[in-house]
Order: sequence, then C-alpha cells, then structure tokens
Amino acid sequence: MKLSPKAERIPPFFVMDVLERAQELERSGRSIIHLEVGEPDFITPPHIIEAAGEALRRGETKYTHSLGLLELREAVAFTYKEKFGVDIVPDQVIVNSGTSPAMLLLFMGLLEPGGEVIMSRPHYACYPNFVDGVGGRAVFAQTKEEGGFRLEPDIVKELIGPRTKAVLINSPANPTGHVMDANEYKDLCEAAGNVPVISDEIYQGLVYKGEDHSILEFTDNAFVLNGFSKLYAMTGWRLGYLIAPKDCVRPLQKLQQNFFICANSFVQHAGVAALRGPQDHIKAMVAEYDRRRKYMLRRLGKIGLPVKSEPAGAYYILTDAKQYSNDSLSFSRDILEKAGVAVTPGLDFGAEGYLRFSYSNSMENIGEGMDRLDKYLHGL
Repeated sequence: MKLSPKAERIPPFFVMDVLERAQELERSGRSIIHLEVGEPDFITPPHIIEAAGEALRRGETKYTHSLGLLELREAVAFTYKEKFGVDIVPDQVIVNSGTSPAMLLLFMGLLEPGGEVIMSRPHYACYPNFVDGVGGRAVFAQTKEEGGFRLEPDIVKELIGPRTKAVLINSPANPTGHVMDANEYKDLCEAAGNVPVISDEIYQGLVYKGEDHSILEFTDNAFVLNGFSKLYAMTGWRLGYLIAPKDCVRPLQKLQQNFFICANSFVQHAGVAALRGPQDHIKAMVAEYDRRRKYMLRRLGKIGLPVKSEPAGAYYILTDAKQYSNDSLSFSRDILEKAGVAVTPGLDFGAEGYLRFSYSNSMENIGEGMDRLDKYLHGL
C-alpha cells in the first residue's frame, strides 16, 4: 500500500527528529542538553491548572459552541482591546486545539489549488508544509541577517501576483527572534494592498527590546493566529485561536464544525483563567528569558558563532555556522552525538548553514550546553 505523493513528499520536522534522537541517547544513559525545542521550561501557573480541575469536577467535558466558549472569546477580545487598543467582537474569534489546527483551518478556507502565500525565508518550519498540504504554494521572500531578518516590503510587492492569497508574517519570530516595529507593520500593509495579511502572534508578549504590536492595529484585512502555549507555558494543553474578519467567520466556522468540532471544553476554561487571572508570572518569565538571551548571545560570540543582528523576542537565536559546515542537518547531528547538545538545523527553516538555539531552558543547562559546544568546536 502507498500513501499519496503529497504525504510522501512532505519533509520531516527536523527539530522533532533531533529531539527524538536526543531522547534515545538519554534512554541509553547519555546526558543531553536540550537547546532545540521551543518549549517553555516553566510550569503552567497554578491558578490555570486549578481552573481546569474545577471545570472537570463540574462535569465540563461536553462539546462547546464550535467557535469556542463565549466567555473565552470575550476574554480574547478584551485582551486585544486592553493590549493593543483594537476593537474586535467575540464572534470574530474561533477557538482551536492549538494554533496549528487554526492555521490548517485558515489555509483550507483561503486556498484553492495553486493559491500562493508569501512568507519570509527563514520561516517557521511548518508554514510551507501547511500551505502545500492543502494544495497551495509557498512563495519565499529572502531576508538578510544584517537587516535583522526583516521582511522587506519592496520584495513582498514584487512577489504579489494573480495567485497571491495572503502574506504571512510572524512577530516575534521563530526562528530569528526578530520583532517588527510599527513602521514595518505599516509598510508591509501598504505593500500587501488588498491581499490579506496572516499574522502569527503566538510569541506575543515575549519581547525584550522595542514594543509589542498586533497586525490589527494597522489593518482590518488580516487574520491573527495566537494561543496560550508560549506566554502561559501551556504547550501540552493545546489551546489556540484564530481572529478573522467578520465576513470570513461563517465559512471558517463550517470547516471547524466538520473537521474539529471544538476545542476541549475544560481546557477552554483554563484559557479563561489564563487571560483573566493574575499576570505576574509573565513579567518574571520574560525577565528570566531576557537574562538567558543576553548570556547565550555573549557565549555564542565567544565560541565562534557570533550573531550579526540581536534577536529581540521569542526565545531563539539563529546563528550562521557556515564557517564550520554548509550541511546544518549533519552538523547538528554531529554536535548531538559528540557533544551531547541538541540544536536545530537551519535547514528546517529554509536557512541552510545556520543553527537555531533555544534559550527556553535553565541558565544552568544553557551554561553547560555552551561549555560542551565550546569544547566541541575547538576540536574541529
């Protein structure tokens, strides 16, 4: 039996291959430092856990409205109003089991076969695979490290054609840590013209330099992807949402009803607690990430992996490693096997020759990882 050519041609998510090999080595007794996966090492705040437990005890285990709990959608709308001064209504919010299902839902709704989505290179590894998976085509706009991996509006304008259905942005960005400023948003919206902008805002709030923004401050012709995984340390809870223009909600809702029905009910109650409950943990978490960011940048520079443009958000550093190898996958595998440090190959993000480091690990582990990497690179 053979699966479809589409299933056969999709590339692996290489960071998961690295993680799974690292876990095999750990099971054999090896000590591995994990700097590959973008997952907070913080525990979900207690009040969020308690809200889920209370919901379970109340029997909140049934289907919800296909758009999600009204209370959660109201909390999302209030949050965007409070943070960014934008007015959205709860019925523009579609709650999903994470931003990945939300992204799939959106691309299913936007794209016919051959429809194009413009995105930066580097980009989050799975973006082009989502587009390809529904029959679309990813069109890449090359960025430069010297420019902070900024998506240039002029390049976007040149790439827009009759098949263009959306321009996809991500700020704060994975894998680069780039944070768009207000002028970048304005220029990009102008370049996009009538083409809608998809803004992946999952790292919203994790900003160390500059200001946090949402695309909705600058245009209504936009779709927003966001969720709870990063800012609230809820990766395993699988809870996200899509904010859509009003006239697009009903078609997307019908897709949701057919393919996903709704997100887990008790997890949605946890999401309400996350947005409406204490936010003190966020300030402490961001301060700790910033401390790790500065430390890792300093150490990488000293061991021969300097960064030309300092990342200002998320929790990633993308470094040019071509002086050591142009094959980032083989290089990352060698580092894992010989140094016991798991890092992500730039190949995952359309950035061959680069390596991505995540500082969503303890300072102690990051320090040990840098020591091991220093020793490894000196031996080359």
